Amino acid sequence: MAVLSATKLLIFFFFSCHLSIFSSTATAVYTIGVNYGTIADNLPTPAQVANFLKTKTNIDRIKIFDANPDILKAFAGTGISVTVTVGNGDIPSLAKLPGAKAWIEKNILPYHPKTIIRYIAVGNEILATSDKTLIAHLLPSMKALRSALDSANATSVKVSTPHSLGILSTSEPPSAGKFRKGYDKLIFAPILEFHKQTKSPFMVNPYPYFGFKPQTLDYALFKPNGGVFDAGTGINYTNMFDAQLDAVYTAMKRVGYEDVDLVVAETGWPSVGDPGQPGVSLENALSYNGNLIKHVDSGKGTPLMPNRTFETYIFALFNENLKESVPERNFGLFKPDLNPVYDVGILRSEQ
Repeated sequence: MAVLSATKLLIFFFFSCHLSIFSSTATAVYTIGVNYGTIADNLPTPAQVANFLKTKTNIDRIKIFDANPDILKAFAGTGISVTVTVGNGDIPSLAKLPGAKAWIEKNILPYHPKTIIRYIAVGNEILATSDKTLIAHLLPSMKALRSALDSANATSVKVSTPHSLGILSTSEPPSAGKFRKGYDKLIFAPILEFHKQTKSPFMVNPYPYFGFKPQTLDYALFKPNGGVFDAGTGINYTNMFDAQLDAVYTAMKRVGYEDVDLVVAETGWPSVGDPGQPGVSLENALSYNGNLIKHVDSGKGTPLMPNRTFETYIFALFNENLKESVPERNFGLFKPDLNPVYDVGILRSEQ
């Protein structure tokens, strides 16, 4: 018995130590997507980036703002999925099947499935451009690209388009969320019907960074705060991210499509701002992105969408030195030398 007890004790001790080591690293391990922008002249090569993300981080998906062949080649065999983007100016030429087929043959088929292409993002924030030609051709292009993918037997690639929160005429409180008048039934209901039919997600770019006031900074950063009460639902929101997503959900529900999945295609916070710019600091960028990752990975969802894990792409992977303003140049999680600007818990443990 004494020997057996000692053996049991040893097994228990070993298991406890193993569990302790595992849980200490596991609690800090999150899977997350990033936007891999390239408006810079000092970035590492795509091959270096792919190797770095695969071996040193828990980032398991990226979104790029074009269909850069060097990036698509570099991510082959990494297991990291890629969202490619159709340039806004290319949308009209893809509204008919021959143009869409040619685009797929050039930009998808040479790489997929060796490189896992997860989504095609058709343009970026097209409604915000107010360009009537682009808006008119957006859904036809999405449909034509879907047909081209199907005919090429690339059925696992989904088609979507990212929207800014400017698509909403009202977003506060979340229970009042609605699409812009005239766009709700004419534009968004047909787009959401496409998503429902093709089982693809509605992509949005929520940025509490653009919506906070000095008195709501903690609310925007997921820090302890008194919350913002929504009298329409009786819910007290404790972070702006949830409120923004629930406003989109409410708008979708108004047109009958609350069952379509949501993907957060962009969100982030700069670590450096213009002199005296309120709310911008390395500490606040760390707070927003670090808390965001924990929040979306928790599976808690939002008050109106409980128990959901939202696929989320942080903006951005790198600081990009050729962007116009100081904040725009400092959204990166990493510097061009691959050292972290700050650590949000996505680096693999050396252990």
